[in-house]
Parts: sequence; structure tokens; C-alpha cells
Amino acid sequence: MEGLAVVIVTFNRSGYLRGLLESVTALDPAPERVVVVDNASTDDTAAVLTELQPRFPIPLSIERLAENTGGSGGFAAGVARALDTGAQWLWLMDDDVEVLPGALGALAKWTATYDCIHGRRLDDAGNPFFWQHRFLPFLGIHVPVRGNIFADRPVFATNVGCFEGMLVSAAVVRDIGLPDSRFFINGDDEIYGWLASLHHRVVYVNEFVLRKVRPQKQIDLGIRHLNDSSDLSRFCAMRNRGHTAGYLRAHGRFHPVGFAAGTALTAAKELLRLIAVEHNLRGAGSLWRGWRESRRILHDRGWKPMPALGTGGATETTAPAPSNQDTM
Repeated sequence: MEGLAVVIVTFNRSGYLRGLLESVTALDPAPERVVVVDNASTDDTAAVLTELQPRFPIPLSIERLAENTGGSGGFAAGVARALDTGAQWLWLMDDDVEVLPGALGALAKWTATYDCIHGRRLDDAGNPFFWQHRFLPFLGIHVPVRGNIFADRPVFATNVGCFEGMLVSAAVVRDIGLPDSRFFINGDDEIYGWLASLHHRVVYVNEFVLRKVRPQKQIDLGIRHLNDSSDLSRFCAMRNRGHTAGYLRAHGRFHPVGFAAGTALTAAKELLRLIAVEHNLRGAGSLWRGWRESRRILHDRGWKPMPALGTGGATETTAPAPSNQDTM
């Protein structure tokens, strides 16, 4: 597909990465370029990429980072690299998925109408993966939308993003800037989709384009699925409330009472995840630590959103990595 770059962020999942890259070679039409960001992996990821690069049938750019910057930092680096190569469309994805052969043809039907597009995903068992949400600025959280959203139309308009399959135009990136690396993981794509929706149409289309290959424990709550998680993800879920508040304030959409309720709901969801999916409460301390850090961010008078590339340049905001144990 002319002008399109696939942007993949990976960390210590060389087996999944190899499978994903093999699936990319089967795409018809094919992307113009693939950009892989190696987030300072300590396994054999570097060797796998070195082996594949010379014989890969699609131009393959590799960005090796000196430290693990999390999914958000990895996507910031990957998006910047793809823009430098002249990409007009960027298809963002984690390393634990595989693409379906006709995915780009399916998505291309919508690129003349929309600037930020999400296709549907299958889970590791081949069943539709639940992802149908809207972001509520009053609460500062995304909530699931009930029912069959494609019952009478092939497009679901939303205002939230997901880096596991977001197809975004370079014009959107220039307008809203790079993904914010301060999030590390959790919530970075949510807020990126919301920022895109302020001036562009963000949609979820009835086209299956990806399959998740990493199995996860999960429960079906009827209106949504709840997956297992990690202490790092729980910490970031709470800590990143501070960054979400910053973006809401920057756009005049911050409501202290509503946001506090949203924070309580976020904590409750994570506690439910611990009890119902992981069957323990050992990770509860991560929520407390994350909440305390969010308060520090909330009161940081020097906090600023990422600059738009068209007016503020491509300066990347960085922060020390919370951990090198997990990026996804």
C-alpha cells in the first residue's frame, strides 16, 4: 500500500515478533515499509532482526533504543522514524499479534474518508476480540459500548485509540504530535485517540485485520472482557491519571469532581481484575503507589502536553522508565 509504514514496538518477545513479521510478508497489498522499534530487548531480538533484515521482502528499518521506554516511548520513536521516511499512513501494533493477509486492502477502503481507523481483531482462539469504547472527558476514562455496534452500519464513530492496530494518517500526527512517552504503558493510546478526535474523525470499522497470538487469562463481564495484567501496568494505570488530567486541562475539559470519580472507577476496575481474573490482591500496593505519583503529576505546574509537529517541532518528552520488566 503506497505511503504506508507498519510500525511495530517489541520487547523481549522475539518468537512473537518473528511470527508477526512473517505475517506482514503475506500482506496483499503490501506496505511500503516496516519500522521495528527494539525497546532495549535483552533476549535474542537483535539477532532475529539482524538475520531477517537483509532478506526481508519489504524495506525494514530497525530502531534500537538504549533503554526500555515502554510502549509509548517505543511508538514515539517508531512514528518519528516512519515520518522521516516519508510515510503518509502509519499502522501501529504491538509484537504479539499477526496481521491477516487482506488487512490493508480492507482498511484502504476507508482511508479516503477517515484519518484514524481501527480494524477488528480476533483473539488467540480465533474469536472476535472485544474493543468498542468511547472516552468520557468528564470522568477521564473510556467505557465500553453495549450491543452489536455493527448491526446496521459498518462504521462505529469513537473518540478513543488503540495502538494494537491503529491506522493513522501523517496529517493527524503532525496536528497532535508524537505519542507521549511519559505514559510508558497504559492510557497513551487512549488519550492519543481522543486528541485525534478533536479535529479528525476516529472510527472502528467492521473489517477483521489482526489476530492476537499471546493468550491471556480473561473473564467475560457481558459488556466487556477483563484480561490479566501486571504490577507495572496497574501502577501506570493509576500514575497516568496525572498525565490524562494534564491533557484534559490543556483542552479545557478537566472537571475535578468527575475526574476523581473516574480515578475511583479505575482503581475499582483494577481491584476487580485482581480478584476475579488473577485471584489475589498482591498487586494492590501498585495501585496505591501509582495514585500517589498521579497526585505529584497533577500538581506539577511545569507539565505540558506534547507539541504538535507542525508548529512545535518533534521534540520528544522523556521520563525515566518505571521498570524494564514489561512494555505491553
